[in-house]
Amino acid sequence: MTDLHHIRPWRRIERRVSRQIHVGKVPVGGGAPITVQTMTNTLTADAAATIAQIRRAEEAGVDIVRVSCPDVESTAALPEIVKAASVPIVADIHFHYKRGIEAAKAGAACLRINPGNIGSSARVKEVVQAAKDHGCSMRIGVNAGSLESELLEKYGEPCPEAMVESALRHAAMLEEHDFREYKISVKASDVFLTVAAYQALSEATDAPLHLGVTEAGALRTGTVKSAIGVGSLLWAGIGDTIRVSLAADPVEEVKVGHDLLKSLGLRQRGVNIIACPSCARQGFNVIETVEKLEQRLAHIAEPITLSIIGCVVNGPGEALMTDLGFTGGGAGSGMMYVSGKPDHKVSNDAMVEHIVELVEERAKSMRKAAAL
Repeated sequence: MTDLHHIRPWRRIERRVSRQIHVGKVPVGGGAPITVQTMTNTLTADAAATIAQIRRAEEAGVDIVRVSCPDVESTAALPEIVKAASVPIVADIHFHYKRGIEAAKAGAACLRINPGNIGSSARVKEVVQAAKDHGCSMRIGVNAGSLESELLEKYGEPCPEAMVESALRHAAMLEEHDFREYKISVKASDVFLTVAAYQALSEATDAPLHLGVTEAGALRTGTVKSAIGVGSLLWAGIGDTIRVSLAADPVEEVKVGHDLLKSLGLRQRGVNIIACPSCARQGFNVIETVEKLEQRLAHIAEPITLSIIGCVVNGPGEALMTDLGFTGGGAGSGMMYVSGKPDHKVSNDAMVEHIVELVEERAKSMRKAAAL
């Protein structure tokens, strides 16, 4: 299909220019594709359970996975976890500088750290040296709920100014030790505070930014809050890597993250199904069909667009814009569109199997073409 971004400039997002760092082999910032992250919720010390959860996230398309390392048992399990993972592992070391050193030695690709929270300058220097020695980058993670007491006293409450000041203070500590392989996040559970903090930070530094609305909530409410907060920042060109924080399976975080990027045309992974909400005009059960197709096509990684429309009012127009499309036509069958053009009729009963077959064939052709 035609890439509409080349012919419709109002659909293009001009991304903020940031310097590039690496999380393992994954580039972040500097124009690299925006990456999708998640975090395991298993006990990191239970390497088998953590690896199993990482594998499921990898299948969903995750680019980077963070694990919590609050104790020695967690960092002791890291070598096995890192070896088994096909994506870079970020170690969240909380306030424990020794965990940072251990995690770097264990093969973590990145450390999530606030330098000012781990003690003296000497401790910061030790962690920085371990990161340098083992090729680790770092993420400075500022949260509205855990700002420094002096900043809360200065500003009276968590606010964008306090969050940005905290982030820049931590960044300065790393740069004092000649370390610039870091990205920054300034998260809050409040959407307005999150967006305002990132907007201000984006103007104050060229460091790559990790986006997220922290503690966004359960699957539905958290998705909505993240879509508003993270989505508006991405729309403005801000953000180099994202995590959708949900009180749900980490796999759901990955799916929502990719859907966010897909909706804004920033990155395409998997089948993008365009479907009508259905009404009395529908020639087949749209909702049931889309649910089946989402399940059956979840394994497809290639960027393919598919329209599933219940009737001929909008069906042909939507099919014109997609790689494949099906429009209900009544009398137990509908029209199958290929590359925007009506191609052949398919019965409603055979529709799902037929569409899955067509999508898989197209995906296979795309893989072959990419391999040439």
